[in-house]
Amino acid sequence: MKKLMLSLIAAMIFPVAMLAQTSEYPNDVIKTIMERRSIRKYLDKPVEHEKLEVIVKCGINAPNGMNKQPWAIRVVEDQSFINGVTELFKKANPDMVSRDKNFKNMFRNAPNIICIATPNGESSVDAGLLGENMILAAQSLGLGTCCLGGPVRFLNSSEEAKPYLEKLDIPEGYAINYIIAIGYPDETPAAKTRDESKVKFIK
Repeated sequence: MKKLMLSLIAAMIFPVAMLAQTSEYPNDVIKTIMERRSIRKYLDKPVEHEKLEVIVKCGINAPNGMNKQPWAIRVVEDQSFINGVTELFKKANPDMVSRDKNFKNMFRNAPNIICIATPNGESSVDAGLLGENMILAAQSLGLGTCCLGGPVRFLNSSEEAKPYLEKLDIPEGYAINYIIAIGYPDETPAAKTRDESKVKFIK
């Protein structure tokens, strides 16, 4: 009991400014948040279906306005989808591809992707909360993620990519907000600095 009380007290008085400077965090939730990075290099290893199911379940349990759950989620495990649409991307953007010596696919080389769509591409707050839950769940399972907008623009603008967009079976009236690349990380990037001057406490 004494040990538990000391742990709780330590968590309450833990200096917030020290979070970015230490590997010791007051609990696993804060550790997951602080250690999460955007990953752009992945192992050639698809994510297990069971893990993807857990991640999506965490996503749909995110808070949302009036519990309307205004989203449609599409988890792509089909490698032929990723490879096929990537070939179209390479054909349309040869210069961009040639500049990236590590290019494997248009989703930051991730073996799996999660597409988040909402009515007319709106409900951005709800969509963001949903995605953050999934990103943090992935981190806690040893997976890396990267939030992508470029592939969305390509899928929406390329006539040749239309069949792939149709394969996602997005409900009528919905549009993709963003795509989450997900896989086993093949890099450990350092944290980028955050501007704490943008935060004010009003007392």
